Amino acid sequence: MSIKTVFWLAFAALLAGGCASPGRTPLGRQPDEVVGAPTAPAALGEVAMVALALLGKPYLLGGISPDTGFDCSGLVHYAYREALRLSLPRTTLEQSRASVPIPLASLEAGDLLFFNTQAREFSHVGIYLGGGRFIHAPATGGFVRVESVQASYWTRRFNGARRIVF
Repeated sequence: MSIKTVFWLAFAALLAGGCASPGRTPLGRQPDEVVGAPTAPAALGEVAMVALALLGKPYLLGGISPDTGFDCSGLVHYAYREALRLSLPRTTLEQSRASVPIPLASLEAGDLLFFNTQAREFSHVGIYLGGGRFIHAPATGGFVRVESVQASYWTRRFNGARRIVF
C-alpha cells in the first residue's frame, strides 16, 4: 500500500471519527473540568493532518525531524509548528504545563493525550485523531503509529486530555 493510500485512508478515518456521538468519553472516565477558551477545531484538525503525514517515521529519542525521526513530544512539537506555526515546549511535562485540561467528551482532532509510561505523570504524549484513535511515537525501535485510546495499556496509564489554547 502506498503512502498516499495510507494518508487518504487515515484522513477518511479522521473525518469519520469527527462524527462520533457527543458525550462519549473515549477512556470511560468522567470529563475533567474545562479550563481556558476553546480552540478552533479546524486549526486542531490541521495538527492531526500533519501528524498523520508522518506515519511510519522512526522513533528517535530527542528527535524532532521527519528526516531523522521523532520521540513523542518531538512529534507534537513538529506537528504544531508545521500546522499552526506555534512553537511548543519540547518535553512532555512542559507541553502538559503549556496546555489546559479538557473533558474527554470535548476532545477534538489535534488535542493532546498524556500518559504515565515511565512511573511519572506526563511521561508520554500523543495527538488525538478522533474516533477514539491517537497518533504517537511509541518507543525505541518503533515508528510513528496510530492506536486506540481504548486499548487497556493506554487506559491504565492515562493522565488526561489537554488542549493548546492560542
